[in-house]
Amino acid sequence: MVEESFQAITKNSPFIAWIHNLSLNQQKYLKSQFKDLKLGHDVRYVMFIYDNPNCSQEDIANMFSQSKGNIAKVLKKLEDLGYVKREIDPNNRRKYMLNVTEKGQELVPEFREVSRQWEREVGITDSDDELKERIKEIAINAMNLIEEK
Repeated sequence: MVEESFQAITKNSPFIAWIHNLSLNQQKYLKSQFKDLKLGHDVRYVMFIYDNPNCSQEDIANMFSQSKGNIAKVLKKLEDLGYVKREIDPNNRRKYMLNVTEKGQELVPEFREVSRQWEREVGITDSDDELKERIKEIAINAMNLIEEK
């Protein structure tokens, strides 16, 4: 008997596969809504910088489990597109502080609204706040577990 599957995930797939699938599909949706921006999933870095003014490249690399090299390439692209700016950290001249530009600040509310629209469309509601908090706790535990190793 062939097991029913969706995008290569079956009903017996691990829970984390479903979470990963959910994330990928949200990114595809957002990319389709912002085709003209040439940002794709890189918009998540703009959002992180917006929410964490004066953060560093290392902060982003740690948050998204990406190499500093990959983050440097993305930041260069975002800077060239006019969404973020880098300024030398006065406390550490070898480090940059990252902030969004005016263009980046204009993007954030629009992006958040489209993201909320996607959540409504897939069935995520305000009554899911407890579940969201629990998933955040699990994500933090996973990041902490890696840092301990």
